[in-house]
Amino acid sequence: MSLRSNLLVPARRAAFVLSCAVALAGSPFGVGCGAGAGPSSAGGDGALPDGTEPPPAPDTPPCPEAATSADLTVENAYGTLEGTLEVPAGCGPFPSVVILPGSGPTDRDGNQAAAGVAADTYRLLAEGLRDRGIASIRYDKAGIGGSASAAPRSEQEMRFEMGADDAVLWVKALRGDRRFATVAVIGHSEGSLLAMLAAQAIEVDGYVSIAGAGRPIGEVLRDQLAGLPDEDRERAYEILGRLEAGELVEDVPQTELFLSLFRPSVQPYIISWMKHDPAVELAAVKAPVLLLQGTADIQVGVQEAERLAGARPDAKLVLIEGMSHTLKEATLSTASQRAAYTDPSLPVVPRVLEEIGAFLRAE
Repeated sequence: MSLRSNLLVPARRAAFVLSCAVALAGSPFGVGCGAGAGPSSAGGDGALPDGTEPPPAPDTPPCPEAATSADLTVENAYGTLEGTLEVPAGCGPFPSVVILPGSGPTDRDGNQAAAGVAADTYRLLAEGLRDRGIASIRYDKAGIGGSASAAPRSEQEMRFEMGADDAVLWVKALRGDRRFATVAVIGHSEGSLLAMLAAQAIEVDGYVSIAGAGRPIGEVLRDQLAGLPDEDRERAYEILGRLEAGELVEDVPQTELFLSLFRPSVQPYIISWMKHDPAVELAAVKAPVLLLQGTADIQVGVQEAERLAGARPDAKLVLIEGMSHTLKEATLSTASQRAAYTDPSLPVVPRVLEEIGAFLRAE
């Protein structure tokens, strides 16, 4: 399916043929790009009506010879979100993407300092796409890093959908820059579902899920907690059922496990998350869909991607052999998985970049 032929509205289709000089004039981010058309003439010989020669046309800035990277901000209801925009060398207009991060206190590069995750997954993904002519924005989640002011002041106020609202702001920022011909969303892990919600809230030219769950979070949590001792498992399942019904649970066992999962302050967020079935949400996305899933992912199984594919028969499902949850090549051994989460020198599996590039440039 063609992103350009089927999805670009006429105004954005016209952006493909705008000169770089015009694109520069409309760009809120102001990086120069070059060679537009030559000067027009009032007469066949270039003379003005009074016979004088027209002044020489101002020089057009040349196309940037190198890729650029710049920090950008947008404002949500609470404060400032900060991200990094990667723009390829040349004039464009380029395909562009918003990279939605996964769960937890994740920064724009895909790392979580407190959890020891230091894979630089999103930085490597963004730079790899940039080198293939695709621009991107990646950003610190609300409450993290440069986006510290962009989260509610208390955990009790957090709602799952806020992550999708933030992504919409970044889509609008890219949509308003004429250097970018199309805008797609790429959601990783938890970001996969958030990207679905964002793609429903604002028009996008493509949707990419990487390692996204295909079932509601309540079902996923039940699988993850199945190995608990019988008494703990039954209590956890009871709490999950009450949360799925929209009920706040006050009598949470005061153990580290239960408080980490079900403390009262996080329950409104979990309840808001449980309302969404990824397969149902994906079916409501109008944009073309690419589903990427690694076979060495110890957090999200292949069956999750297959369920998503079942909800969108027109989607392209790609299973990438030996790819971990962090998009690095790995085996299922503990040492290999540890390296995939902690070694930023390991590259993103090239096929991820190839598949996304081909998808975004599909004719």
